[in-house]
Amino acid sequence: MIYLDNAATTLKPHAVIKAVSDFYTFNGANIHRGKHRLSDEASNDYEQARLDISNYIGVQANELVFTGNTTHSLNIVAHGLQLSKQDIVLVNDDSHHSNILPWRQTADVRFIRTTAEGRLDLDHFRELLLLKPSVVALTHCSNVTGVVHPVGLMVRLIKAFSDAVIVLDAAQSLPHARIDFHQLDVDFAAFSAHKMYGPTGLGLLYGKYDLLEKLKPLQYGGGTVDWVDAEKQINRRAPYHLEAGTPAIASVLGTGAAVRYLLQYDESLRSAHDRALSEAMLKSIAERPFLSLLGPHDTKDRHAIFSVKFDSSIPAGELTRLLSDSWGIMCRSGYLCAQPFVTEKAKGEVIRISACVYNELSEIETLFSAIDELATCVGVATV
Repeated sequence: MIYLDNAATTLKPHAVIKAVSDFYTFNGANIHRGKHRLSDEASNDYEQARLDISNYIGVQANELVFTGNTTHSLNIVAHGLQLSKQDIVLVNDDSHHSNILPWRQTADVRFIRTTAEGRLDLDHFRELLLLKPSVVALTHCSNVTGVVHPVGLMVRLIKAFSDAVIVLDAAQSLPHARIDFHQLDVDFAAFSAHKMYGPTGLGLLYGKYDLLEKLKPLQYGGGTVDWVDAEKQINRRAPYHLEAGTPAIASVLGTGAAVRYLLQYDESLRSAHDRALSEAMLKSIAERPFLSLLGPHDTKDRHAIFSVKFDSSIPAGELTRLLSDSWGIMCRSGYLCAQPFVTEKAKGEVIRISACVYNELSEIETLFSAIDELATCVGVATV
């Protein structure tokens, strides 16, 4: 089997599986709910994982909130800022639905255009900043094209033009490269454990502490309060006032293990591997006239995520099913939860190929050999 659907979710290292299994095998107790030994041990391990993850992204432990997923994280911010329809929110036009729909519920959304190759139009971005937006919700890396947008430059432009809150969707960038959110100087950043070799069911939200404290919680209940009586409540300090109910304890511990796993990699070598995979895919796509690429035709400022349109009347979903059933190759098809962008650029569904640290160049060769066979079968290429 060749797994090339990493932009949807990554496979899990043994260290992550062991951390999850060990919790259920040797402990299994709830956290922050009692003083017995098992609860204390689970609570300590849980907060150690928070510290490990915080260190990995360059922030303080009390600036990291555990949520359900990236979607949940972005909803917490979109609703917690208590915006109105008079507030303008800028978003990339290549954003995932999760960085569009929450803002639509609470504010007036305006899209930052991209060029034909999928890079952000910075001149248009400067024009939009003159509208004095309340929030700029940026996508760091497109889940469609793999383009890494110039967030550092955009943050500087935002701060020069306005006092907008800066929110970053980093779900696709963190799996490929370590990011220091303090250094990047965004106000909030959201990402998911399952896209960076951790378990499913866990999202992560970074926020500058004073801004986290001001967020109105999306949910209330157990774990969010220090005191409740018949007439009032005293909310816990950040991040706990945003973490309602029993959390995904095993997933948090597994994500701590995932971060420690990633720390074993030399960042420069990881980057070089990502670039080599990208170069191999670009070359293979360019050699096949029946494939149309969404996004830039070079490796500058991108990760190994590629979406292509197959020159055929056969639906993309049928092609990915054939790749799976006949060759054991797992790719994604559809609008990739970025339907406005994919519809505009591709006029229909696409096939996405997304690679990561455990993929090899030989797997890319096998994929395109299979694509050649498919193209011959459906008559868009000749032997």
